[in-house]
This record gives sequence, structure tokens and C-alpha cells, in this order.
Amino acid sequence: MSLPARRALAALGLVAVAAAVTAEPIFLSRQYSRCTNCHYSPTGGGLLTPYGRSLSREELSTFGRSPGPKPQGREHEFLFGALGGATGPLSLGIDMRPSRLRFDLGELTTTRNLLMNADVTAALRHGGFTFYGQVGRQPRGDDPRVASFEHWVGYESERGLGARAGRFLPAYGVRLADHTTFTRTPLGLDNEDQVYALELSYRSDRHLVQLSVGPGLADDVGDAERRALMATGRFQLDLTPRTVLVASGLFKDASALDPSSGATGLALGLAPASRLTLWTEADVRFRGGSSGEHAYAVVGEAAFEVYRGVWLRFTPQLLTAFGDTPAGVVRLSLGVNWLVRSHWNVVFSYYDDRDRLSDDKTKTLLAQLHLYL
Repeated sequence: MSLPARRALAALGLVAVAAAVTAEPIFLSRQYSRCTNCHYSPTGGGLLTPYGRSLSREELSTFGRSPGPKPQGREHEFLFGALGGATGPLSLGIDMRPSRLRFDLGELTTTRNLLMNADVTAALRHGGFTFYGQVGRQPRGDDPRVASFEHWVGYESERGLGARAGRFLPAYGVRLADHTTFTRTPLGLDNEDQVYALELSYRSDRHLVQLSVGPGLADDVGDAERRALMATGRFQLDLTPRTVLVASGLFKDASALDPSSGATGLALGLAPASRLTLWTEADVRFRGGSSGEHAYAVVGEAAFEVYRGVWLRFTPQLLTAFGDTPAGVVRLSLGVNWLVRSHWNVVFSYYDDRDRLSDDKTKTLLAQLHLYL
């Protein structure tokens, strides 16, 4: 396959995995250091809790805040509150992301309009239990599929001990809003690449520990040649309300087709001001049968709120190849996240990827309208 063709396929791969606004580590500047401040999932993303919906309207969006000292109306609720309290303790959400993608490979320029996803999600909490399920459409080239990409049952005690089982994204590193970052895609932890696993956790005021083990990526469980044991671990220490340290590890056993592999990484989040958040993560990846060969990924992100609900992002990244550290990709990414109102956001992302050996470049522009109903 020619180099232009390979680069075209890589850029098209961005269509299938480019993540929209789900979990937002940029809100560390608001002193939200845990995903469960706003989301049902302990690893972030997906359905917002009632508190998360209210927060997105009153504190995070540009035009959503109520005029008085107390929230007014039901704008932030499911379908703008049209169902009133008919759903009782059941929380529902509809998530759609119409998008426009343009990539430039020098000799090849392509523009596509697509619906990245259309999901319906439900969650129910009773006592310490959480029941969570999602069904939706995922684009995969010219063959989109409809399935349940996330479903699990979890429990957390009053002492902070928790467990959940099912299909979900395991805890590893920092789940930045863009899931194509080099600290996630090489590990197979993109937006819809969940695992079937059992996760155990412990949460305190300053600590969060999450450990998972299972038969591997959900799409590989039914394939005997690809199925392999996979385990992850993540430890988070909240040094201050705006400073977070994260250590992570991942191990995937050998399968009939692939050698064993894994990664370990360290991340630091710092919010020196109420409108500025800085994240840095560095990972080392390894694989069996390649003694001394490692690959490295380094990602930094600076996010600044220039106006209420309008965030500018700058994300430099470096990815090296196994056994050949001069090879790999350097990426410079610029983005704008505009949280217009509680139900819709606008996201613009620009990627400049440079091959470290050939200096060839791929430029990608992604525009998304995030509708969260």
C-alpha cells in the first residue's frame, strides 16, 4: 500500500473514533476532579446525572444560566422537561453528533458530512446500585452498526467501596474530550472500544483506585483467535482541589494472533486559575517478544476559557514507534469548545500530523454539533 493511501486510511479512521464532548477534564479549573461529579459512569462520559445536567446549564454554558438566584424552569432536563416527572427515578438521554470532516493529504483532499453517533441512554439508581444501558449507531466506514456499546451494573457502599460488571471503557490515564489522543488510540481505548470486565474501586476524599479484569475488548470476546485477558489499574490522588496526579497501568495477555502488550503512564492535572486547566500525560508501551523495544506517547493540553462557556484548546502530542524512536508522529491540535446551552455544544478541532521520518503531513479539520437531549 502506498504512503498516500495509508495516510488516507489513517485520516478516515478519525471518522470512526473522533470523540465529541463527553468527559471534560478541562473542568478541573472548576474544582471538579472526579467524573462522577456529573456522570453516572465512574470513568466519565455518557449520561449526565440530574446534577450534571443542572450544572451544565447554570455554571458551564454561555446562555443557560437562570436570571434569578435559583434555577428556573426545566430546560436542562430530558427533552427540555417535556415529560415532567413521568420517568420517575429513571434518567434518560439522547446524544447525537452531526459532523463535517475535511482532511488534506497533500495530493488528496476529501470532505465528508456524517452523523458520528446517535445514542439513547438510560440509568437507574436505587440504594447503592446503578443500572446503566446505552444503544446507538456507530459509523464504521461504509458499514454503520446499531448496538449496545455500553451496559453495566454497579454498586458503591457508603464507605466508598465499589464494583461494577458489564461492558464499559476501563479506567486508564486521563480521558480527554478527544479520544484520538496518542495516549488512548494505541491502547485500543477509543470511544466505542469498551471491554467486558469486572471493576473494583475505592473512593475517598482524596483518593480514587480503579482495577478491572476481563476477557478483553468487547468486539474480540466472541473471536477465539483475538480474545485475551486484559487488566487495567488507575490510581488518582487529589493533591489539592485543582491539582491531580494519576498513575495507570494496562496489561493484555497474548492471543493466537497478537503478542502480549501493555502500557504504564503518569499524568498531572493543574488548574492555576479558574479559567485555565493544564494536563500532561506520558506513557510507555511494551509488547511481548520484543525485548528492549518500547514505544512512547506524550500528550499535553492547555485549555483556557476566553469567555463563559467558550474554551480554547492547544494539544501537542508525540507518538513513537516500537523499536524505532525516531519514527512516529508529531501532532499539533487546536480546538474550540463552545458550550452554548445545556442541550447543545459546538466543537471545532484542527489536527496537523507530521510523520517523523518522511516529514509528510496530514491536516484534518473536524466540526461537530453536539446535541444532548
